[in-house]
Amino acid sequence: MRAVLWYNTKKRKESDLKMKRSSGVLMPVSALWGDYSEGGFGKAAKEWIDFLADTGFSLWQTLPFCLPDECNSPYKSFSAFSGNPYFIDPETLFEKGLLTREELAGAKQKTPYFCEFDRLAKERLPLLMKAAKRFGNDPAIGTFFASHPETEQFCRFMALRRANAEKPWNEWTVNDPDADTLLLWRFAEYEFFTEWKEIKAYANEKGIKVIGDIPIYVAWDSADVWSDPGEFLLDEKYLPREVAGVPPDYFCEDGQLWGNPLYDWDKMEKNGFKWWKKRASFMAECFDGVRIDHFRGFESYFAIPANEKTAKNGVWKKGPGMALIRALKEAAGDALLIAEDLGDITKEVRELVDESGFPGMRVLQFGFLGDENSPHLPHNYDNNCIAYTGTHDNNTLLGYVWELDEATRQTLFAYVGHKGDIHTCYDPILREMFASHAGLLILPVQDLLLYGADTRFNVPGRSEGNWCYRLERSQLDRIDRNKFRNWNRLYGRK
Repeated sequence: MRAVLWYNTKKRKESDLKMKRSSGVLMPVSALWGDYSEGGFGKAAKEWIDFLADTGFSLWQTLPFCLPDECNSPYKSFSAFSGNPYFIDPETLFEKGLLTREELAGAKQKTPYFCEFDRLAKERLPLLMKAAKRFGNDPAIGTFFASHPETEQFCRFMALRRANAEKPWNEWTVNDPDADTLLLWRFAEYEFFTEWKEIKAYANEKGIKVIGDIPIYVAWDSADVWSDPGEFLLDEKYLPREVAGVPPDYFCEDGQLWGNPLYDWDKMEKNGFKWWKKRASFMAECFDGVRIDHFRGFESYFAIPANEKTAKNGVWKKGPGMALIRALKEAAGDALLIAEDLGDITKEVRELVDESGFPGMRVLQFGFLGDENSPHLPHNYDNNCIAYTGTHDNNTLLGYVWELDEATRQTLFAYVGHKGDIHTCYDPILREMFASHAGLLILPVQDLLLYGADTRFNVPGRSEGNWCYRLERSQLDRIDRNKFRNWNRLYGRK
């Protein structure tokens, strides 16, 4: 079932678009409840979909599915075409006869309250190795990789990395991977996408569309750069000349030094953006829509000298613009493409978003940083945008309101017509978002529960303690389903 989020898709221009009013929830797979150290593709995923459908929501937004980095961030990975093997459901493997009951019991988590990343890093791949050996070289794996060659390259990359003592690829001396390690990764990726295909089909059958996330950059030590270094701006030693990041902003006074290699946009344009088209096609296969992280980098990108310790001394350089966007549209088909147009947004970036026809993002928490003309205030939302109370990088709504200075808090209260105290302001705020003209509304799951800052997903610029938040199943029962069901109906989002 292919999901269509547009009333009119003949021309992808703003004047021709009409977004169907709907709403959804931002919920990383990793944050789902369960018994195995991190959320995954087990029964909890289907229970979550049932909750969305019952509550009148029709969208599930996730974070990137690729294997995360050493800080557990999904925005820097070993491959743009990979799936996180920790999402594979151990109970599904047991039901398939690939794990024993004892092995399943040994994988049970110690705590349900946060992701056990350290334990997963030590124990999960050895467990999957046992399942892989029992599965063997089933012909189904070969069939899968015949149509997913970039994912197969990732498997080979990971096996070679293990054979070379986890050194970066430019230091490799061993060119033949261990057969068992390669078997592990081939099985893990095949199983990941097999399980996800079933979950997504279940969501679509329930009327739920799934929105994924494309990190604009990839890691230097990745299968993407290793397999085709000419697509990136590297020196003669295959090291980045400049790296990606963003300048000092609301989140971080030193800016953010991401460290990713930059693309050779000139070369990419000459070859028709073939790498990006493969990436867009892959994401459209996995999701009904995709949020393009740091969209402004397509208009101009921040280039930081590779030897810098902060992002302060970077410079803006011209990006590929509409040439790339046309290629993405062609490859993505009818999947919804969302422009994450946040941060230092210039007139040129706004013009590119308008010309692309992609809906942009509006975040309530940014609305009170400026005056009444802020695009992030609900009265300025138009249909072709996605409204958020906050994103994965923001505080929760509860944390945000509690940490506001008193003057700004009172401005917020006046804006939503709230005459009570801080304890009773949240429903008026949420109703304002539901009633806005934004075509799509996305709420982080913490804002359904009114949880505080200790449950936020990520604090930009902080290397530890992020991405580990999880729900317990019992917490879902504390959400007032009737309230959200009624709001979705009342404001035409169902």
